[in-house]
Amino acid sequence: MSIYRSLTIERLTAVILFLLIFAMAVRVPLDTDTWWHLRTGELILETRGVPQTDTFSHTRAGAPWLDHSWGAQVILTGIYRLFGGSGEIGDSGNVGLALYTAALATASMALVYRMCDGTAYLRAFVVVLGAATAAVFWSPRPQMFSFFFGALTLYLLYRFKYEDEDRLWAIPPVMILWANLHGGFAIGFIFLLGMIVGEALGAVLDPHDPRATGWAGVRRLAVITVVSAVAVIVNPYGWRILTVPFDTVGIGVLQDFIQEWASPDFHRPQVWPFAALLIGLLAAVGIGDRRLDWSDLVLCGGTALMALMAGRNIAVFALVATPVLSRHIHDWLTARGWQVRPLRQVSGAKLALNWVLLALVLVGVLAKAAVALNPNTMREAQREAFPVELAQHLQSAPPEGKLFNSYNWGGYLLFAAPDVPVYTDGRTDLYGDTVLRDYLSVAFLREGWDAILDEQEIVAVAIEADSVLAQMLRERPEQWREQRFDDGRSALFERVRFADE
Repeated sequence: MSIYRSLTIERLTAVILFLLIFAMAVRVPLDTDTWWHLRTGELILETRGVPQTDTFSHTRAGAPWLDHSWGAQVILTGIYRLFGGSGEIGDSGNVGLALYTAALATASMALVYRMCDGTAYLRAFVVVLGAATAAVFWSPRPQMFSFFFGALTLYLLYRFKYEDEDRLWAIPPVMILWANLHGGFAIGFIFLLGMIVGEALGAVLDPHDPRATGWAGVRRLAVITVVSAVAVIVNPYGWRILTVPFDTVGIGVLQDFIQEWASPDFHRPQVWPFAALLIGLLAAVGIGDRRLDWSDLVLCGGTALMALMAGRNIAVFALVATPVLSRHIHDWLTARGWQVRPLRQVSGAKLALNWVLLALVLVGVLAKAAVALNPNTMREAQREAFPVELAQHLQSAPPEGKLFNSYNWGGYLLFAAPDVPVYTDGRTDLYGDTVLRDYLSVAFLREGWDAILDEQEIVAVAIEADSVLAQMLRERPEQWREQRFDDGRSALFERVRFADE
């Protein structure tokens, strides 16, 4: 059958779905952490070695640094350069970064689609909801590899449990790649351990459940988990990579200050799809005749708890919950005979209409991508998000001493003003509680904030112009001289004795 005549309604639905997800994921790179990842990728390519100590900050200069994202940083930098990235604001390299995000997001949701039950319409509906939930996580950072490998690991577990197809042997090689691309490889172990606990509960409490893998499945999963734990040691840092998840979670200041590590704020519209997915899952399980599988219970319950504790885990919950939601809605609809199945074959006017619809969607997706990737659009958006003029000033006239900078700007300053060591940036696992709490004390004028600036010999402060710290420094003109920039958002303060020399 020709390609023209093979465009069934089911295939059309799937194609339109992933075109729309791709369009949803194409966005201007506005995450400040993207830039310190690019700077690190440049360093790795220039030195042909993986960083062992910090060279970017003055607060942790020379301290051991376990750069668990080194592989992804090289890939990001390669993509950025391939598309013509030159370090200029809004340059063509940003197109590559946006496409990188969209490609990994779309591929991940394609794996989720494969795990869903029901007709093409039902699967498309729940995958759109899952994508809208996870989209809050999507940005050109190494974490996109964790999203993809998380979906892939979950897919292999799904095939093992529900399709009686044992491809678990692929998980250890996946974990080797994952551990060299991003520290989120812990998600893979969460999925493995969740499946082990769920299948063990099923073997004990419901041994006759035909969906359970039994003790043989538990043993197989346990072996794969142990082999995967050994496999992740294959990286430049050896066994120390296993400490990354624990070191990061152990930083107390994360939940106190960094938004993605705090509990989700349900007043923000970006979080509403998560609420809808969580409520929808509870409703589908509650009203349906199908009992929730033990492994689904453990994985959904565990990842829901993770998401409620830290917003960055919402995407992990979306990967797990979306296929489970589809299974329960499908069974509920089937029991009532309410399934609407797409035509298996279409011809004539209906076939032509399908192609017209596909063409219209494709044009819309291309138009949306063209707007998002337009250099002028990206340049304006990034000028609104980043202290471009401040970075240019720091690079051309670096302070003669140590800089205190906004945490939110650290990653960008590290990239755009590489000659000026930063106080802090998004590498929270490097800075730890001590540096970050000093930062918070100064930024929010806690007791002893000025003593910290004195003791650490800070001579310049690059901060948001409307911050409480900026307002306080303006009240001390005999100590600090301010320079504002045309963006209306950023300011640079220099100690008077240094500014006058």
